[in-house]
Amino acid sequence: MSVCVIGAGLSGLAVAHALKARGVGFVCVEKAPDVGGIWRQPQAGERGPGYLALHLNSTRRLTEFSGFPMPASYPLYPRHSDMAAYLRSFAEWAGVLDDVELRTEVVSVEQDPDRGWTVVSRDADGVLVTRRFDQVIVASGHHAQPVLPDPLPPGAEDFRGRILHSVDYRTGAEFAGRKVVVVGLGASAVDIAADLSRHASRTLLSVRRGLHVIPKQLFGLPVDEIAVAPWFSAMPFAEQRQFVETALRVARGRMSDYGLPEPDHPVFSSAVTISDEILSRIRHGMVVPRPAIASFDGDRVVFADGTAEEADAVVYCTGYRMHFPFLPEGCPRGPRGAVELYRRVVSPDRPGLHFVGLIRPVGSITRLVEAQARWLAEVVSGKAALPSEEGMREEIDAHLTGIDARYGLSEGSSVQVDVGSYLRDLEGLLPSPEAGEHLPATR
Repeated sequence: MSVCVIGAGLSGLAVAHALKARGVGFVCVEKAPDVGGIWRQPQAGERGPGYLALHLNSTRRLTEFSGFPMPASYPLYPRHSDMAAYLRSFAEWAGVLDDVELRTEVVSVEQDPDRGWTVVSRDADGVLVTRRFDQVIVASGHHAQPVLPDPLPPGAEDFRGRILHSVDYRTGAEFAGRKVVVVGLGASAVDIAADLSRHASRTLLSVRRGLHVIPKQLFGLPVDEIAVAPWFSAMPFAEQRQFVETALRVARGRMSDYGLPEPDHPVFSSAVTISDEILSRIRHGMVVPRPAIASFDGDRVVFADGTAEEADAVVYCTGYRMHFPFLPEGCPRGPRGAVELYRRVVSPDRPGLHFVGLIRPVGSITRLVEAQARWLAEVVSGKAALPSEEGMREEIDAHLTGIDARYGLSEGSSVQVDVGSYLRDLEGLLPSPEAGEHLPATR
């Protein structure tokens, strides 16, 4: 059995560790000069979704790998450099560094007629290498292709300031004394606006649609630890929603109290934004909310309410599109534009192609990625068998039906998972110690 793992960030290292523990041989290819994914980018100064103000939104305890705790000296919410150092230490502890080929970029992954996979990669010297593998595991993340409004608002081509995406943002110090507009209300937008507000002369936050902003702690407890607590997991979904909405009314009041639009949906019906800072920065006048950008006019930004402000830069924090240029066109999306993977991991119609970390939980991803990796190692090693393609399609359709009812169906919503229930599902797929060699990987 030969396996190619693509990516050596958190997800790729989890897969490498699980395969190593199972005794499965593999090669892990990583285009960066070191392991760690987006967490090492800010310190390395590389283009990517990382920026110098980046911290974990999940707690240290729930973000560390099982069996390898983070140092006790780390804060509850470590910064990017802490996480990068931890991931490299984990790779050393797991004994997988020698299995990682750094500065190696995957160019193409194509299915062979005999059901294997041909992987073409480019090494640091630009030399193309072609290899054949039985299995390919994509763990390269989904913050890949930055998305800007298309088209940009009228007048953008003549705007005298700078227009950039958050992928190119590194630090607010680069905008010292400038007037900057940040567009969005997601995790990157609120982080960047808060960071800019310490350097820029004026920081505006342009928000088109209201989202639920949740503090990192409620009732003195980290929200990600609440999400996996047995007492919370035992609640029906409607009660969970009511509990959080009540807690938010107490903790922060209404979003309109801060000059932000009220969400047009209940909590957990769309992505939430976790931040302790942004509402405080707004209350202190350091970040000023504004509606959506309607147009640009020379050196001014005109907003939907008719107001206008001079600006030296506009930072669009408008997210990313999944982009796997080395895979067959459209993969792993289906005809509806949603990601179609059995248990959010296995491609049903491309035997031997798998994904790890292609999920969006409310809370820490580490435990889920570890569970994905452990189960996949069992599948790859032959200890757990997959259902038929028809059986996998039934599970995928059931998942997407639930997603459509709760969020509406889209590329992003299709990878949304609830931490507690998804973790239980994955753990239920693992064969028991006394079971036979081949158990069906179903519940």
